[in-house]
Amino acid sequence: MTLFADLLSTVFERRYRLPGRYLRNERPLEDLADELVGSAGETSGLALAQDILSGFENLDDDEKLAFFRTIAGRLNIDPEKVRIALDAYEQSPSKATYKDFMTAAEPRRQELFRRLNRVPGATGTLVDMRANLLRLGGQDPELDALDLDLRHLFASWFNRGFLVLRPINWESPAHILEKIIAYEAVHAIHSWDDLRRRLEPADRRCFAFFHPSMPDEPLIFVEVALTKGIANSIQSLLAEDREAHAAEDADTAVFYSISNCQAGLANISFGNSLIKQVASDLAAELDGLKTFVTLSPIPGLTRWLEREGDEWADDPPDQMKAKAAHYLLNAKSRGDSPFDPVARFHLGNGAVIHAVHAGADMSEKGQVQSGGTMVNYLYDLPKVAQNHEKYATTQEVMATDAVKSLAKTAVLNKNRKGDANAEPTL
Repeated sequence: MTLFADLLSTVFERRYRLPGRYLRNERPLEDLADELVGSAGETSGLALAQDILSGFENLDDDEKLAFFRTIAGRLNIDPEKVRIALDAYEQSPSKATYKDFMTAAEPRRQELFRRLNRVPGATGTLVDMRANLLRLGGQDPELDALDLDLRHLFASWFNRGFLVLRPINWESPAHILEKIIAYEAVHAIHSWDDLRRRLEPADRRCFAFFHPSMPDEPLIFVEVALTKGIANSIQSLLAEDREAHAAEDADTAVFYSISNCQAGLANISFGNSLIKQVASDLAAELDGLKTFVTLSPIPGLTRWLEREGDEWADDPPDQMKAKAAHYLLNAKSRGDSPFDPVARFHLGNGAVIHAVHAGADMSEKGQVQSGGTMVNYLYDLPKVAQNHEKYATTQEVMATDAVKSLAKTAVLNKNRKGDANAEPTL
């Protein structure tokens, strides 16, 4: 009987894992999705949802893209129904006409994702599904709209009220530590010893946000150094032979690495809440902490200089530092927001550009993206909300007088190597 049961199990397992876009009932996933949105039974709905989620994971990239395009079109809004419902609401506002309008205006694919999310453990699978959508979607307008649906739902499912802040230390489970190594996006962790130096000493901290539906997957994490004074280089913070100090002796918390972990949660902001929560918790734990700053990369600097025709590679440190200050204050992208993505993030959170440092990141990555320069963003906790509102309203870049003065000394040497007679320009 045991052998017979094993054989039956193998047969059924193979039948459940047929290749391509079909499951055990040989129906396309798109048809199952359409049926799921229209189903009324909870049990049958869960079975359909499980089939769709399992089937999607077995698709190749072309099949995944075809699935996305089909549900983007088949489960989209009907513009005519939206117009009729809106006209009815305008002519006779009521609970009923408003409900009809809301029903017409919401794409059926949003309900599809809600019903898929009823399956235990489905939230992480849907996050992975969006990662695939972002990877495969390109500039397709219909798929952009589909992505907006997922972003809308994720903004609710992953709002701050659902997130759990957990400290990560050397005693944390190994599978979590492995993911910290894998997801570190700012300063690569090269070994377990490297990780240990960032987590075990008393003057180091790491915190991550988790979601109850994804308890083993960090969403975002921040690494913190507790120091005396404001750090001016990443080498000093991560040196193998540095001397650790008692946390109680520190007066400054330096946020030196913030890494988003889930590609499928792109543009779902957690960093703002994470930094403020960690700063608040550390201030409550350690009375001596008075200053909260980042030590941040400037990833767009050399790209912008090259776009401006500036030959920066042979610049002395002081000139590179001045160019970095000029760039942070004056380089703009669309909408008059800062060109630098890290600057947009921290300024949007209510931070202030505090200081710029040359030779602060001598790694290959640091040299390529910013010529080795880094920047401190200051989080003055009593003023963060005020700074955030001002930036959101005016897009004004908040910076110290020292940084503003430094920026005024910058000279962009356009085409210096190509034209020895070229005049330097600001």
